[in-house]
Amino acid sequence: MEIVVKEELKAYIDPLTADEHEALERSILAEGCRDALVLWNDVLVDGHNRFGICQKHGLPFQTVQNTRFKSMDDVHLWMIEQHLGRRSVSDFQRGVLALRKRDILAERHRAEQALLQQESDGEIAEAAPAGDEDSPPWAPAPKVSRADMAREARLSSSQVGMIERIHKQAAPELVEAVKTGVISISAAAAVADLPEEEQRAAAAAGKDELKQAAKRVRESKRKPRKPVQEVLATAEADFEADPSREAEIAQALEALGEGPAELRQRVIALTLENDALRKQLAELRAANA
Repeated sequence: MEIVVKEELKAYIDPLTADEHEALERSILAEGCRDALVLWNDVLVDGHNRFGICQKHGLPFQTVQNTRFKSMDDVHLWMIEQHLGRRSVSDFQRGVLALRKRDILAERHRAEQALLQQESDGEIAEAAPAGDEDSPPWAPAPKVSRADMAREARLSSSQVGMIERIHKQAAPELVEAVKTGVISISAAAAVADLPEEEQRAAAAAGKDELKQAAKRVRESKRKPRKPVQEVLATAEADFEADPSREAEIAQALEALGEGPAELRQRVIALTLENDALRKQLAELRAANA
């Protein structure tokens, strides 16, 4: 049987780095190809690097058929699940794989709902096409939340959100910078909010410029802090502060040596405001008792 290599499947998972490929080649040359290549009929699903190395050096290898595959999406889901469990896969790669899995399952869920609607309307579903098309019957597709994705990819929900933003908005050069570790996921998510040309320019300028671009984006989103005197004026206008309480807070801060005078003034104002809110809450509770 002649093994068929589909470029789509070969490129579905990020390739090994040059160092990783060299290490794999040394291992196969020393110990042979220990793991069987996974096939779907004659299509190579898993083991593209091992297959290439064995062909290059004329080495034997084993194959195994996965009979559970019914469509190309089944193949994709299997590949995703295999790589999500591998330690060598980066956080960014795991996030992208989890997003791909979510999209496949979401599409299946939509197809299931359409089929159920057809059945409820008394319509006869058309016969499923042969070949690689993803169509019923398959296992029921669960809805996948961001928390589910994060758990499976061993990431936080916020990391998944940032990876999704990068996946949707980032220029290819910025994505490459994340993949190669030039820039962090959080910084790349910030830079992804810039116009594409600015992303490209920052990526071309290198690591330092990418960091500066991320910093500029973050700073542009921050709400300007009110001047200390404005905070104090607001506190005095809205709340009746006890002068003895203000003096008590000031003395405590002095004793602790907490920051410059401006910072101490801000802490005093915020503490007084908190006192007033606590008082209002107590009054509301008493009125509703």
